[in-house]
Amino acid sequence: MAARPDPRPDPRSDRIAAPATSADPRRPGRIHVGVSGWRYEPWRGAFYPAGLRQDDELAYAAHRLPTIELNGSFYSLQTPASYAAWYAATPPDFMFSVKASRYLTHVLRLRDAGQAMANFLASGVFELREKFGPLLWQLPPFFRFDAALIEDFLATLPQDTAAALAIARKRDARMHGRSRLAIDAVRPLRHALEVRHASFIDARFIELLRRYHVALVVADTGGRWPELLDVTADFVYLRLHGATELYQSRYTDAQLAQWAGRVRAWAAGEKPTGGQRASELAPPAAPRDVFCYFDNTDKLHAPDNARALLQLVGVDWAPPGGPQIGVGRRRAREAG
Repeated sequence: MAARPDPRPDPRSDRIAAPATSADPRRPGRIHVGVSGWRYEPWRGAFYPAGLRQDDELAYAAHRLPTIELNGSFYSLQTPASYAAWYAATPPDFMFSVKASRYLTHVLRLRDAGQAMANFLASGVFELREKFGPLLWQLPPFFRFDAALIEDFLATLPQDTAAALAIARKRDARMHGRSRLAIDAVRPLRHALEVRHASFIDARFIELLRRYHVALVVADTGGRWPELLDVTADFVYLRLHGATELYQSRYTDAQLAQWAGRVRAWAAGEKPTGGQRASELAPPAAPRDVFCYFDNTDKLHAPDNARALLQLVGVDWAPPGGPQIGVGRRRAREAG
């Protein structure tokens, strides 16, 4: 097992590392609320106007929601042209979260994943530039907590785009000619880890996440999988999969109000009441950015719930001008 250089405090001590990116204590963290993916048949003719081209759906959605979780990247490697088109189709200050390849998490199960991570990072994510938000790593339900394996993985995660580029340069031969190996600036990278097995309800797991400044995904799964509210990084990542039925059930006004209270508390640096936590140790009180994604996308609930939550937390997303219709297609042709 390779040595892990780590300047941060030992998580087993009675101190907890401060957030990697210090927030201005005079203002709350930024709140980003959106949906997971955007191409869904039930949304057409309802959330999306009748006759809107599918290639323009992202531009339309990004004019109404300040963030979207890219999930096509979970199922297969995307292309630099696609990432460039998505960047061009979205307004300034829009943010993408990117769901990492399931080949790393579900097939390799985090073991010997260096080459796969290089290929994923080389596939075009740098084209998102300043709109490149957190990377989401989702573990399968059968994946049990293994402290050594989890720490080995967390230690490999690049903490900025320069480190990510260095990893991407190790891509394999099949990626030559279909990769993007350039960054426009050195920026911090954030990582969030979603777990789905009860063995992760373990204080040692929380300590590892805090040591490497990786956010624990707060996942609402209707009671199917653990819902832990431990804060482990300088931001909070929230995935709302459905109030009672995964990917389908909507959130009521009362349920949205409860989540809005939690989001406001995290953004203000406060501890929400209620909920389960795996560790008794609390992180330093500090404002934190919050990324919240509605994944109840099989119906029309996700965009409606996201827009309602934005209102409840007082976020007014109104980019100037209209949706960038056709811009993404032109940028894709130029990049291709």
